[in-house]
Amino acid sequence: MISEEAKKIANQCRHYAMCKIDYLGTGLCVAGKENHYVSYYPQGRMDIYKALANNTIPVTKGLVDIAHSCTLCGICDKQCHFITELRPMKVMHELKKYVDNYLEKGGAIVEVPSDPVVVELQKAIGEKWATNDPAITVTYSDDPCPLSPAQLPRAVVLPSSQSEVQKIVKIANKYNVPYVVRGNGMSVIGVVYTTGLVIDTNRMKSIEFDLDNWCVHVGAGVSAFDLQKEANKHGLRVNVSEPSALVCANIMCSGIFSLFNSAYGTGADTYVNAEFVDDKGEVFNLNQISAPNLSSYTKADVKLPGICTSASVKLHPMTDDEEGILIPFSTLNEALLFTRELSARRIGIAVGLIGGEYLSTFISPTKELALNAKKILTETLGIQFAVAVVGDKYDVESIRSMGKSVISNRLFRSLILGLPNIIDDEWLDILNNLKGNQKLYEILCKEEMIPLIEVALNSSPETLAKAVPNDLKEFYANLYSRPEMTDIAWLNMFRIVSARMGREKHFVPLIVYVPLDKPDVIQKMNEEFKNIADKYDIKNDFGTIVPLDLGKRAIFEYDYYIDHTDKKEIEKIQKAVMEAGAVIEKYSSTTKGVKWIRYTLNQGCCRKENLLYT
Repeated sequence: MISEEAKKIANQCRHYAMCKIDYLGTGLCVAGKENHYVSYYPQGRMDIYKALANNTIPVTKGLVDIAHSCTLCGICDKQCHFITELRPMKVMHELKKYVDNYLEKGGAIVEVPSDPVVVELQKAIGEKWATNDPAITVTYSDDPCPLSPAQLPRAVVLPSSQSEVQKIVKIANKYNVPYVVRGNGMSVIGVVYTTGLVIDTNRMKSIEFDLDNWCVHVGAGVSAFDLQKEANKHGLRVNVSEPSALVCANIMCSGIFSLFNSAYGTGADTYVNAEFVDDKGEVFNLNQISAPNLSSYTKADVKLPGICTSASVKLHPMTDDEEGILIPFSTLNEALLFTRELSARRIGIAVGLIGGEYLSTFISPTKELALNAKKILTETLGIQFAVAVVGDKYDVESIRSMGKSVISNRLFRSLILGLPNIIDDEWLDILNNLKGNQKLYEILCKEEMIPLIEVALNSSPETLAKAVPNDLKEFYANLYSRPEMTDIAWLNMFRIVSARMGREKHFVPLIVYVPLDKPDVIQKMNEEFKNIADKYDIKNDFGTIVPLDLGKRAIFEYDYYIDHTDKKEIEKIQKAVMEAGAVIEKYSSTTKGVKWIRYTLNQGCCRKENLLYT
């Protein structure tokens, strides 16, 4: 009764939760939107099918409801293919078939045992919103993170308000049951497991704007994408991270990471105030004199200070002449120096140095195309690194006056829409014939070359759509007819392509605060991270550098990629991360400004000064 093809797809679910936000304008899974538990979303159904295939859960009333609530609308296939190339509709079909066959053959629906904790939680917040049904709990028990073992929670509970969170905490204390707070369903470092209660904040979706005070008050269940979308309606911007990440969870966990950190800061710079429920079920906010000092920082593993139920997030103005550009480089040293110079000169609203893996993966709708694009970009054109900048016309003019080659947004759009033809010789011959003593990317970036490139690559949404399966061609052609899909500024604001970095394999990021005035330290760390991964035959690559605090510091990300379903790869990544951690500890003990993200866990509210300068 189990389809091996469907099982393989289900095992590869990355838990990036992109099926829980309407980032492509396709709408959302109806059952997920109505029921809120991750189990009702495609991500949860994948976990359920995997569990059935492994005989780890029975068929319960909840499982039957989950299977029957799927309308087979196909939204998940479009969303998931865009990020990972997975086609979860196969799993959705097989899950329904499994349950229908089970019931037709007279299979018994297993009764879920009564639990006094669950009973009291249901009385407190509503019968529907607390459960110990295995079809629900199993979808909160595991993540692709290879560093922590799975743990099946005793129950899952979905509060809708701060007062309900208070009730949950007090009930947990009454029965001495541990709990964790979960955001949108994914953790790359394995910190949201428990054998007790999982508190899923997904129903707490309030968004209230205070435009006179340049802030917006958001509930704990609001995602980065949805908040940015609402802010954008007012012509404003928020500094947020991955689109499916919950804003409050991001602030609390480690602070917001984005290219806009260069202008908007990090840590306490990103919010005005936040409200919490402490471990006794009492409420506090950060403006109270008696509140815990969450603006402080200590290099230690710190306990969660409370459950963040809402935050007042800063709003930022936008101008009508903002544009995104890329400045290509052939060496890391040159790119680092230029990144620091932009930050020190206060040029750009968003600034970030990205590697060839990032760039090629982000712009490509398929793994195969990403591999071809990376080869052309890095080996043929010589673009090993690129500094991405979003700025107004004065920023762009300043960068051009610095004598750097610039990939304009028009050229960027032409490359994306003509990407399937990037391996053709015709357009490369045009560049090579004009090369002379210049680097090939310098020829590429000349404004007069863009019309030739558009013709040579036949740049169009239909051309790009040639790279995807036949049944998705029309969808991709229509999708990439929308100008924002090839707009560098929009893509950096909404981040919808960033999850593609885990498309080929799940990723484990090494994130370190580094001194940007010491490029030699960054390059040495980069080399050591690479050597460790190469030793264990783990795919790896430079990720990003985002400048902070006028170029004094930066956030450095290096990425390891692993198949999270392969036990041998899990063993290798565990060893590699331990060795990489030792490298970070070594540099942090000898170099001022080197700090490991490990110690910012639960300290994301801290002042960047306390983090970066102590």
